[in-house]
Amino acid sequence: MKSSEQFANEWKLSVRSINDLCNKGKIPGAIKEGRRWLIPDDAVRPADKRVASGRYIRKPIASKPLPIGISDYVRAQADYYYVDKTMLIKEFLDQKPLVSLFTRPRRFGKTLNMDMLRVFFEISEEDTSKYFKDKAIWSCGAEYREQQGRYPVVFLTFKDVKFDSWKGTIDKISDLLQEEFGRHQVLADSNKLLDYEKAYFAKIINGDASEVDLTASLAKLSQMLTKHYGKAPIIIIDEYDTPIQEGYSKDFYEEIIGFMRNFFSGAFKDNRNLTYGFLTGILRIAQESIFSGLNNLTVNTVMDEEYDQYFGFTDSEVRDMLQYYGAANMEAELKNWYDGYLFGSTEIYNPWSVINYVSKGCVPQAYWVNTGKNEILEDVLKVATDDITERLYSLLKGERVIARIDQNVVYRSLSEDPVNIYSLLLVAGYLKALKKELQADGSYLCEVSIPNREIAAVYKSEILSHLLQIGAITRTTSDKIAESLYANDYARLQKAIAEYMDKTVSFYDAGAEGFYHGLLLGLIALMDNQYKIMSNRESGDGRYDISLIPRETRYPGIIMELKWKKDQSEEALNKLADEALAQIDELRYDTEMKEGGIQDILKIGIAFSGKKISIKTYSKV
Repeated sequence: MKSSEQFANEWKLSVRSINDLCNKGKIPGAIKEGRRWLIPDDAVRPADKRVASGRYIRKPIASKPLPIGISDYVRAQADYYYVDKTMLIKEFLDQKPLVSLFTRPRRFGKTLNMDMLRVFFEISEEDTSKYFKDKAIWSCGAEYREQQGRYPVVFLTFKDVKFDSWKGTIDKISDLLQEEFGRHQVLADSNKLLDYEKAYFAKIINGDASEVDLTASLAKLSQMLTKHYGKAPIIIIDEYDTPIQEGYSKDFYEEIIGFMRNFFSGAFKDNRNLTYGFLTGILRIAQESIFSGLNNLTVNTVMDEEYDQYFGFTDSEVRDMLQYYGAANMEAELKNWYDGYLFGSTEIYNPWSVINYVSKGCVPQAYWVNTGKNEILEDVLKVATDDITERLYSLLKGERVIARIDQNVVYRSLSEDPVNIYSLLLVAGYLKALKKELQADGSYLCEVSIPNREIAAVYKSEILSHLLQIGAITRTTSDKIAESLYANDYARLQKAIAEYMDKTVSFYDAGAEGFYHGLLLGLIALMDNQYKIMSNRESGDGRYDISLIPRETRYPGIIMELKWKKDQSEEALNKLADEALAQIDELRYDTEMKEGGIQDILKIGIAFSGKKISIKTYSKV
């Protein structure tokens, strides 16, 4: 017999967990002597708390929940597992830029960080220092602690300003300003304000302000706060570009740009009643002149080294979280799915996806891409040229693409120059920049690629359906192809591809082999959960066209060789397919699979000519 302590070491569990299992009768033969449990030497670790995948996940006793959708700093740090980002405050106070713009993809912690800044700096009747005394910032010295709770703060978040019309948008902005003015109700009775200022304040509070009144609201509120407190406020605008994106998509772009230009100018341009300003968003919209003449604006993007570790999770932060939730063995899978972003020179995990993955028992899926419509992708794909289409296929295959990244990209610049698609995809979180070289005009020449498996999923579900211009037909046909391959039903396979070609080629000029290669690769891309899809890789004595390496042994390996010629008769096309099939054996394309232990291999020769197709197959075990 062994003690609980001994089995705790062997099974990598706590003594308390072992005793709990004994109490619940889950360890056969365990007996209690006094206050100690004794367990048979040959006891088997109970397979309890298993997730659907069968992998053991152990959570510590009384572990905190994860902050899914929580952007309230006070609540997040008190009631949930909180990843300490308070050193952002130190880095900011060391540099003291007057107005800072942070651009990051959505769901990367921008709102939570801005609320953290609000709680840290804001004057309050409550002693809010208690929310920071156990955080990293508090041990940095008195010079930082003295800044806590010293300033009035104006805080607006536009993350939910998503309406189909300009009227709905301006009404929502009016509501947000009404609520924020209400947070500063002390101004209504301040003896330091003049009557006309109180009248303006009442107009906003009562919802009677005109659009012109609203454009001046930040400037007037900052002036009133300065008078009342004797200190200029800090102004924080979170997700400033959300209503701008909606304006672009819903045809009220000029109205929202005109409003924002005046709104932000009053707040941040030559405003003597401003201590610091913070803005967050996805895009830096300098070309729209929203920040026209604002020479005190410091912009921090995904390309910059400063603040690179404060939006999203770092390696060490993810490792600590997994350790806390007893899932340290899942690090490799989590990294494969949700890591891969490069902010400055720091590798970053998607925080939204990480906390969802851990909270749902470490089941990998595309959490981030399912948080809302991917409007940015919808917009950029409408203007994709043939060259861009080809490059997007390359990205889908896991390749790197050279692209010029302009950090001043704006929504309407897409129609003017579609190459800006890469810039927008990068800042929105759909690409990462691996190598970058600063150009004389301030742009970067970069190698870009898809960051991880999660983002690859959105390329399959969103990009393919747009590029192929056939909507639901894409997935339906892909399903038919997948089912045909699994059932070894090659007649159905040929029919599915031929049907697809008939519906699709009319959208394009059927061209050389590369055209069909990309088209077929797009079709099978949705099978990524079952297969690792490779393209144009060396194996044996040559380079195969497409190889599907099974992720599970119950599926066969698949090698496809494609041929194309113009104006072929049915007989000539069949002969061409035979040649493609023979080439797989002649050049030993199956070498890579066999060396990987795969013996059940399906070989497929496919010949195209216009919309016509011939498929020849055989399976060799």
